[in-house]
Amino acid sequence: MDKIILGLVGEIASGKGTTAKYLQDKYGGKTHRFSTMLRDVAHRMHLEESRENLQKLSTAFRQYFGDDILSTTIYHDVSEDVGALVVIDGIRRYPDIKHMSTLPEFKLVYIEASAENRYKRIIERGENADDKNKTFEEFKKDHSYETEKDIVGLKSKSDFIINNDGNLADLYPQIDKIINELKNK
Repeated sequence: MDKIILGLVGEIASGKGTTAKYLQDKYGGKTHRFSTMLRDVAHRMHLEESRENLQKLSTAFRQYFGDDILSTTIYHDVSEDVGALVVIDGIRRYPDIKHMSTLPEFKLVYIEASAENRYKRIIERGENADDKNKTFEEFKKDHSYETEKDIVGLKSKSDFIINNDGNLADLYPQIDKIINELKNK
């Protein structure tokens, strides 16, 4: 298979991580996450890895080092990755795709799910320190942060849209269809 670069975008707990893991497990994809560099800094600075702290770090980096500092970092990581399938987990903003869209292998995949389903998932997985005990109102408030505001608008820029309101048996065939379509181009 020729190189495929898939950028995953979707609101909080829409299924980006689940999709990335499936692509890694079934197709040997290599994953790069925007949040990894932020978690690295939070860990090094002995900050709680909460959604709020990661959002603040993202905002501060972009404010002081340019709006595309995180996307430039991911762009270099992905460009240097020799894997046949490269997955970018956590695209959130237009500048995140600015550099990626210059790569002919890049395709943007929008993953959507209802707020109710996403809320249930975030509570169950507890990925961030503040997720397990979050109320639905707090969950909705998380969507108002600057780092979350462009996500829905990126749907119109996407090459593929996945509906993830079902279970894994509904999700996986949609991912397989995308891979098969790109392999057969």
